[in-house]
Amino acid sequence: MASKEALEALDPARYALSGKAREDALGTLSDLEYKVTQQGEDEAPYTGEYLDTKTAGVYVDRVTGAPLFLSSDKFDSGCGWPSFTKPIDRSVLSKIPDNRGGRRLIEVVSKAGGTRLGHVFGDGPKESGGLRYCINSAALRFEPYADLDKEGLGALKEFFGGQADGQGGH
Repeated sequence: MASKEALEALDPARYALSGKAREDALGTLSDLEYKVTQQGEDEAPYTGEYLDTKTAGVYVDRVTGAPLFLSSDKFDSGCGWPSFTKPIDRSVLSKIPDNRGGRRLIEVVSKAGGTRLGHVFGDGPKESGGLRYCINSAALRFEPYADLDKEGLGALKEFFGGQADGQGGH
């Protein structure tokens, strides 16, 4: 069970943006980041910034800063995009049908700001629940374990098993 502080740090309402704050956040996005997070496009496979990142930390919503995934849940699926076995908490994501182009997929969206992230598939590691969250790097920002306190996410360190360097599991 997560601590009260960690649950507060995960609450999507804490990161919700509206009005000018949302406009400002969207204005900082590159063309690709905007197309991925707001228009449902995907970055080309094997091109994303975080595909090969192995550093301990937390992946957050690029638009709102809401925590989404732990580095300890990231795995190499061979699909060309960063893949995770699960979100940091079920409360941070929404899943919606994606039937564009005749596809029958499940799209993953950050609850904090409606940021479109990627898709979830049922072909992930069986020992970790069988899901593969296939996420665009352009929808994420990575916060290294060493910077979590500075970024206001220090309460999430508990998910790393108490290891001083964040390399422990949860």
